[in-house]
Amino acid sequence: MAQVKIYYEPEMELLTVFWQAPRKNQIATELGDGIILIKDSTTGEPIGIEILSYQPGDNRFDAVSVEMGRLATV
Repeated sequence: MAQVKIYYEPEMELLTVFWQAPRKNQIATELGDGIILIKDSTTGEPIGIEILSYQPGDNRFDAVSVEMGRLATV
């Protein structure tokens, strides 16, 4: 199973999401509105995103929420 890693740095207002392991040879491309696409520089494959000036409840996202705490099981 793939593992998604999410890093939130509130003092920097930075949210980083990786769906693949970070790479030494990664590159970043700004998509606009403070959203950065992180790609493998060799293959061009997207491996993550960074969201600048992020705070919980960010209005740039309708369907994404970040909650602190443990996931309840159903």
